[in-house]
Amino acid sequence: MIESIGRRARKKAVTRRTIADAALRLFLERGYDAVGIREVAAEADVAVTTLFSHFASKEALVFEQDEDFEQRLTQAVADRRPDEPLIPVLRREILAMVRHCTAAGAVPLWAMIDSSPDLRKYEESMRLRHADALAAAIVADLGLPAITTTCRTIAKFTVDAFSLAREAAEPEAAVDEIFPMIEAAWAVAESARSSTRSPA
Repeated sequence: MIESIGRRARKKAVTRRTIADAALRLFLERGYDAVGIREVAAEADVAVTTLFSHFASKEALVFEQDEDFEQRLTQAVADRRPDEPLIPVLRREILAMVRHCTAAGAVPLWAMIDSSPDLRKYEESMRLRHADALAAAIVADLGLPAITTTCRTIAKFTVDAFSLAREAAEPEAAVDEIFPMIEAAWAVAESARSSTRSPA
């Protein structure tokens, strides 16, 4: 039974990857707006219903690694050592993602995204979702009863740092410039939390 479930999961992952690769190939060859969903399905040799079982929208086809981005950030928080500070861990993950997205092979994809209002709007909604997930992970890590404004703010700053650095002339230098500000904001919040916990 477990082997059967594993086989289905692998097959599902292969199908998803095949669809995403076909979509990206067509989008880059002909332009995002010039390609329809049916054309992507035909290129991937799947039914349109199969395509939509893997991707909720045409925009989602472009951001196939959307879930990976979110999971990397939340797992970085959850898996860090007890003595490992939060912000350097997040910086490391954002830097790795920025390096990946600014590599030569990724340039055509991001040029397409930047030139499409629909894709930019989708990316913005995606960032908000990632920030919410990261805020929840930080709250769980701290053992807080609910999401605080501080956790939400730090999460949003972190996710936005990726976009700001990706679009900068020198992406890695931008990460180096942004994260000390996030670190300072977190230090103030930590100091306030410590004061609140301290006995009168």
